[in-house]
Amino acid sequence: MNVQQNLYDLAREHLDAGDMQALKAVLDQADMDDLRALIENLAPRERVLPFRLLGKDRALALFEQLDVEQRQDLIASFTQERANDIFGALDPDDRARLLDELPAAVAKRLVEALPPTERSQVNLLLGYKPETAGRIMTPKYVRLMQEMTVAEALEKVRRVGREQDDIHTLYVTDAERRLLGQISLNELILAQPEERIASLMDIDLLWATTETDQEEAARLLQHHDLLSLPVVDQGQRLVGVITIDDAMEIMEEEVTEDFFDKAALASFTGRETGRSYRLANGSLRDIWPVRMPFLLIAMVGGLLAGTVIGAFEHTIGSIPMLAIFIPVVMDMGGNAGTQSSTIFARALALGHINLRRFGVHLLREMSVGLSIGAVLGVVTGVIAALWQGVPALGLVVGLSLMFTTALATTLGFLIPYVLVRVGADPAAGADPIITTIKDITGLLIYFFLAYFLLGPMLL
Repeated sequence: MNVQQNLYDLAREHLDAGDMQALKAVLDQADMDDLRALIENLAPRERVLPFRLLGKDRALALFEQLDVEQRQDLIASFTQERANDIFGALDPDDRARLLDELPAAVAKRLVEALPPTERSQVNLLLGYKPETAGRIMTPKYVRLMQEMTVAEALEKVRRVGREQDDIHTLYVTDAERRLLGQISLNELILAQPEERIASLMDIDLLWATTETDQEEAARLLQHHDLLSLPVVDQGQRLVGVITIDDAMEIMEEEVTEDFFDKAALASFTGRETGRSYRLANGSLRDIWPVRMPFLLIAMVGGLLAGTVIGAFEHTIGSIPMLAIFIPVVMDMGGNAGTQSSTIFARALALGHINLRRFGVHLLREMSVGLSIGAVLGVVTGVIAALWQGVPALGLVVGLSLMFTTALATTLGFLIPYVLVRVGADPAAGADPIITTIKDITGLLIYFFLAYFLLGPMLL
């Protein structure tokens, strides 16, 4: 049994027994990754209990690692004093991001509890548009003046550096805060004390504006291997910086947001992580509610498919050779649907599908399915015609295979998308639903084509 599963089982046991002292002892021995996995796998109403048992420092470190939905649930469950402590210990950009997701009344109370300086920093960030560099930057950085000597600059770094998020890169401005250049702390330390910052700074630098899209700003940091990126306003005045850790978090959030419309499904990553963990390691009571309903749907679908075959019993009796190709039509459609749903899942995970433009992806997959179905239909239809010596039968098999494959590939994209939008598990539910719909519709297509194209052969 792995460590995370063992921790979950122990925590579950102590929670069910109401033994908070034993639970605290277990949590105190757990590392941060295991604690995060535990919080993600507990129901929202249960997360606050183990969280309250952690010391302040460990609670804050864990809180910063959770996704926005989990943070929101915890803040809503905390006492006002606990919520103020946790919120006040966050960096300004993390506060602004969290406030975007909280109810207005809760957000107002948290902001009002901040000291005036901290409150003004948060209000500054909230003044910029969501998902822009201005919204995610931190106002905590070290700013140097170009007239300073190295000795004066080092003295300022020593004086204010502890309160800043990043002192690896120091930014140089004029008296009006217009960005002029940058210098690394390493270069500053190695320079002569009497040298001027203006003669040492690097004027060839990248920056983002407060209106730059947050993903574009994060990619600048990533592509140029920067530790931080300055953010300027319309007057080229330095107003904040984006650090590399914030950029990586934004990149992860942007991939998630591209998967799912932010308004409804921004919490996909955290929810799917917990769901996957429970399906792989959970007890039967965790697994059955997720998997069994979809398998029951598939069973009902199989019975309905049998009903369709029964309804065309006379047709099969009149043209027995039709039965030979039922498995081909059903299996090829099933394989195409599974292939399509797998491609959808992988593309979704890698950020190659933007659900805001899902219609474009769906139309493309429909055209791909139709083209593949046409090729398979021609090949199989020719084989069927030559094998049975009935050209019309080849036409029935070929057209059935083409339409069934096109339908299955379309369902392979559409069904997982619908499941994701309604909050169901696409991993457990997509293939059973696709198979059910495809089997019934595939058989109907096959037998109706046979009825109309092979009519003269019916007794």
